Order: sequence, then C-alpha cells, then structure tokens
Amino acid sequence: MPRRFLVRLPAPARRADPAGDRAARPVTGFPAWPSSADGLVELYPRNPAPTLRVNFIASADGAVTVDGLSGGLHGPGDKEIFDSLRMVCDALVVAAGTVRAENYDALRLTPAAREWRLAHGLPEFPLMVIVSGSLNLDPDQLVFSDAPIRPIVVTTTRADPSALTGVADVIVAGDDQVDCAAAVRELHARGATQLLSEGGPQLFGALLDADLVDELCLTVSPLLVGGGPGRISSGAVTDPRPMSLRHVLTLENMLFLRYTRQGT
Repeated sequence: MPRRFLVRLPAPARRADPAGDRAARPVTGFPAWPSSADGLVELYPRNPAPTLRVNFIASADGAVTVDGLSGGLHGPGDKEIFDSLRMVCDALVVAAGTVRAENYDALRLTPAAREWRLAHGLPEFPLMVIVSGSLNLDPDQLVFSDAPIRPIVVTTTRADPSALTGVADVIVAGDDQVDCAAAVRELHARGATQLLSEGGPQLFGALLDADLVDELCLTVSPLLVGGGPGRISSGAVTDPRPMSLRHVLTLENMLFLRYTRQGT
C-alpha cells in the first residue's frame, strides 16, 4: 500500500464529527494512487453491516452529465473505482431511465474480478437490479439478453410484467410508485446486503427520501460545464443528512471522495 498521511478536518464543537476532530475516526488521504486492485478494495470495502452505497460523478460546477450522458465527465481513475465498486457489491441497483440513456449492457465482470469474488466466497457475478415504475424496458437490450444471471426488475402493482417473462425476475414493491425501502428489504432477504446504486438522479433522490443511503462515493471531474444539466439527486426535498468524509483520493486532476453516515 502507498504511504498514508492523516488530515484532521475541523468540526462544530457542539456537533463534532467522528471523522473530524475526534481521534478515533480521522480522514485518511492518499498522496499516491493505490498500486494494486487490493488497494482500491481497502478504500472501498465490503462492510460488516448491510450498506447501500451510491456512486456518482459530477463536474466541478455540479453538472451530472455532458450532452445528456455521464461519459463526458469520465477521466483517469474513474473506471478503476467504478469496476472495483461493482466487484465488491452483492447487487447493482439502477433506475430504468439510466439503463436506457446510458445503454447498459450485461453486468459482466473481468476474469480477475470474478476470481476475486469466488475467492472471497461470493457468487461469480453480482445481481443486476433495475428499478422501473412503468416497465418501459426493452427485453432485447444487452442488460437482459446477454446477462450471465437473470436480472431483477423492481416495479409496482400497476405495471404489467408480461413482456419480461423469461428474461427477468420481478419484485413488486409499491402501488403508485416503487417503495424503495420494501425493495431493499426484499434484496436483503435474498442475501444481497451490499448494495451499489449508480443512479440516476431520481432514484438517488428516492433513496434519500426513504433514508436508505449509507455511503456516497463521489467523483469530481475537473470540468466546468455551465447551466443545463441537473444535479446528482432530484425529487422531493428532504432534511439534510450530515455525512463523514472517510477519504480523499486524487489521480491527475480527478478527485475521489467517500462519505459515510456519521457514526458508522
């Protein structure tokens, strides 16, 4: 592992953050990029308790897309963290709109990632979970047609799942809209306790509204995009949730931040 140094961040005296001025939870900065895949796993680990981790990228001025897609924000190091987070999760949870817009293909990992999972007692592939209230999905899209294991689609009682027969397992959670808390409980019941969400913003907002988000892994791209694109979460206004900064990692001009719930 690379040499480490500790950075103490100030915190309000009446609401001192364990990751700030208390010695038990310092923020750890890494002056050099991890030299191995295991180094990234140490930075973004599987957790002992059930965890819902959200991974997003945004520009330096807060834009979530360039020309409607997140690909224009990517840079050095982003793909390595993206792949590592997928490798260590039990299930990848993504909204149908993101699956369509970003043209998701099957959730297939590299041979090295699959070997890592098997060596750590995990199934060879994580579950692919798509959240869709309307079931406006194409069963011929590669995320279904080339899937190594059958994806799960979370929807409502009002949607007709017949078009997905044979290509997806369907979880019904909610009537008028998807009940995210019920969906998470069902995934836990199926043994998927380490959940990773890649959005989109509306799903992130719904997860925040249900108070389900335990971690945010945020990549800041060194771009100024200007007005137009939205932010990484959208939807209902919720009470602000204080988070603890667990680490700061950089590669070239990219910035990688990991936040967790305070007290975890």
